[in-house]
Amino acid sequence: MSMSSTPLHRRSFLKSVLAAGAAPLLLPSRIWAAPVGPNDTIRLGFIGCGIQSRGLMGGFLKLPNTKVVAVCDVDTTRREDHKRIVEEFYTKQSGTDFKGCSVHNDFRELLARQDVDAVVIATPDHWHAIIAVAAAAAGKDIYCEKPLTDTIVEATSLIAAIQKHNRVFQTGSMQRSAREFRVACELVRNGVIGKVSRVDAGFGGPAKPCDLPAEDLEPGLDWDLWLGPAPKREYNAILSPRGVNKHFPMWRMYREYGGGMITDWGAHHLDITHWGLDMDRSGPSEIIPPADWEKAQQGATLIYPNGVEVTHISNNGVTFFGSEGEVYVNRGKIKLTLKGKVEASFMAKEDQPSLAEQLDRLEKNHLGNAKVRLYSSADHRADFLSAMVSRKQPIADVETGSRTVIGCHLLGFAYYHGQKLKWNAATHEFAGNTGDAKWLHREYRGAWKLA
Repeated sequence: MSMSSTPLHRRSFLKSVLAAGAAPLLLPSRIWAAPVGPNDTIRLGFIGCGIQSRGLMGGFLKLPNTKVVAVCDVDTTRREDHKRIVEEFYTKQSGTDFKGCSVHNDFRELLARQDVDAVVIATPDHWHAIIAVAAAAAGKDIYCEKPLTDTIVEATSLIAAIQKHNRVFQTGSMQRSAREFRVACELVRNGVIGKVSRVDAGFGGPAKPCDLPAEDLEPGLDWDLWLGPAPKREYNAILSPRGVNKHFPMWRMYREYGGGMITDWGAHHLDITHWGLDMDRSGPSEIIPPADWEKAQQGATLIYPNGVEVTHISNNGVTFFGSEGEVYVNRGKIKLTLKGKVEASFMAKEDQPSLAEQLDRLEKNHLGNAKVRLYSSADHRADFLSAMVSRKQPIADVETGSRTVIGCHLLGFAYYHGQKLKWNAATHEFAGNTGDAKWLHREYRGAWKLA
């Protein structure tokens, strides 16, 4: 933490977040009883300076008791643009010319800085685990974008590293900090729709091997470092866009760098599926591919130890089906149906009553005496900062994020290999003489390894 002169009590820190106009923080009562916390400024370094990082940084900059002190990207244009954003923000805030944000090409340089308390990682997926494990070893707390890792071995290694170094880790599965998802999962967890038999989880399809042609290298880009542990290939702007990109790059659709929409949006909606099913510390026990697995974009099924079948569909969102009804939830949308009657529904911006009013109604009518209350966070970034102060687990800790991405990877195997698989979620191994252990990881290029 920062070594500035004024100590900050945990209670004061959390109150200052609220006073600054951030979304309300609803935290477990145990946090308020914690002993005196660290000093007043949490200093952040950003690793990866693309469109997702810009969005994250915009949120962190507005939170009190934080300071962005360093940014890192292999692309000169993007890292310099991040530096500009930081320095313009603090110049406007202070009324004096601010020039205190350092820039780095190599993440190892940023991790070596003693004035960085936590890092925000928003690189392509094939870099997440290596950087996060190294950050933990360097004593940094970590906010890392989803999907958390690019392989299953990376996921289990990351859990071990965070536990070993006793770091606070927040996965960027920010749907957990949106009220509609929490309410939907509380309806399920409290048996409002009865015994759940199946779930439809909707997101896009699997990745494919990269077949992009070579293009002239983007000036100022360290292409070899962008590739890092991934196989050597020539530059293509689809993988690393030229200039300051205003779109989400499609490296995620190629197996060398990501898992397609299965790990991208699946890391959101399978995460909510796990939350609703109380599977944050478990995972599927069987994986069943669709009949046309070689061409399919949907249709694979995960079966969990409690017998619930989770089917991958194309329509975005999550639907829990129970013996008494069903709950559908998506961003800004929720619908509860009981015994064929719609109890509450908000599916479009023009709907009335508002989403907040519908959620109020659901909580009043169906959760007033709920036995299960889920962790309530209204701001994913502020929740991470408050966890740094309390040293308690944030809403999307490392195991939660890892279990989600492991489920996504197993779903991907259904489309890549077309085999029925059995999985031991306790040991993170294939069971019943199914699968191949080689699928759980990939060979890194050169000297790269998990520290």
